[in-house]
Amino acid sequence: NTTDPPVAVETLDDVPEHVLRGLPEDVRLFPSAVDKTRLGVWATKSILKGKKFGPFVGDKKKRSQV
Repeated sequence: NTTDPPVAVETLDDVPEHVLRGLPEDVRLFPSAVDKTRLGVWATKSILKGKKFGPFVGDKKKRSQV
């Protein structure tokens, strides 16, 4: 009789405040459509191709770290 360990689910409480403050207008964090245990970035309205966001606030990470 084996049971899987509980899976940690990422919540908004796990997101640093500076990240939440730095989200562009009309962009929100909701459960990911790809991995339900993680948060994903969702647009609340269409974003035009070429739209630029910034400035970047936070720590830069290598692809292998995310």
